[in-house]
Amino acid sequence: MNYREVDFETYYRRGVFRHFSADCKCSVSVTSRVDVTALKAFSKRTGTRFYLNFLYCLCSALNAREDYRLTWDWQNERLLCWDKINPIQYVFHEDTETFTVVYTEYDSDYSVFYQQAEADLAAAKQTREYGLDSEHHPNWFDASCVPWLSYDSLHVELPDGFLYLNPIVNWGAYREESGRLMMPVTVRLNHAAADGFQVARVFRLIAAEIDTLTGTARGI
Repeated sequence: MNYREVDFETYYRRGVFRHFSADCKCSVSVTSRVDVTALKAFSKRTGTRFYLNFLYCLCSALNAREDYRLTWDWQNERLLCWDKINPIQYVFHEDTETFTVVYTEYDSDYSVFYQQAEADLAAAKQTREYGLDSEHHPNWFDASCVPWLSYDSLHVELPDGFLYLNPIVNWGAYREESGRLMMPVTVRLNHAAADGFQVARVFRLIAAEIDTLTGTARGI
């Protein structure tokens, strides 16, 4: 869990951060559809899980920019930037209709990440405990799939009084639209850390990471 303190004197969004951390504490949540046609084909071709492949692309996208790796140290009033952030994924238990939290460490190496995430999921299936441990996982972000629904909009309610800067990302089932597989993805970020531009960039980065993983190009 390595991090550095952000220098407010040189921080490119210092004015915006001060406004949305003091005068108008709020968050930004955007839902958009991501083209996952190539990712689905890649998953089928390689015999890998689509869910884990998307999770890897999402993690790579969020780790590509410092904007998404920020945290507020409220005890010392410092803005910190993690070297990397890791996904909190979930296992759904059909028998109890409950979830278990799964902490997986992000690795930029696709094979390493995939194997570890798969092992973490398998281990979590053996328990029915919720397993939330936020105190010991400060640089983890919420990555939650809603596979039962191809939704049009999703909003996460979260009080912003203490400046929760970690991203919260949800995605639903993909559906065919004009011959393409389109999947709803919702990105929630604290407004102090991100404006609409930074939120929109998450979707562009996800698309770019899908291109990189699958060997395709969209010209973004």
